[in-house]
Amino acid sequence: MNVNAQDNLFITNWLHDVGLRPTQQRIELANLLIGNKSHQHVTAEDLFEAAKKKKIPVSLATVYNTLHTFSDAGLINKIIVDGVRCYFDTRLDNHSHFYWEETGKLTDAPGNFLEIKNLPEPPVNSKITNVDIIIRLKETN
Repeated sequence: MNVNAQDNLFITNWLHDVGLRPTQQRIELANLLIGNKSHQHVTAEDLFEAAKKKKIPVSLATVYNTLHTFSDAGLINKIIVDGVRCYFDTRLDNHSHFYWEETGKLTDAPGNFLEIKNLPEPPVNSKITNVDIIIRLKETN
């Protein structure tokens, strides 16, 4: 895949800003994630398939490792919807999700109606950093 110079510079800086080395594979996978500037939810398998379509030589293990590295660095959010399925979200602000059980699709839920009240006090020497809300849906027709 040929990442244009402007996107390459943006992605290189995006990685450098959190202390990550901008390897060719990281740049190409990051371009698939954020290059189109739209938010998305992907699994490692989704990103691996997208890389294969663009003829990016990368293994599924490398995709998993890269996504977890990006998540650990705070570049993307990891969302675990059950014990098996893990999504990575390019949108970093706190927001809720709809999870469509039949299709396994994860989408952003409108957040302007959700109000979280009366959270429990965290244990001593800890603080709440995030509250994940996943609303599971089934079609009714």
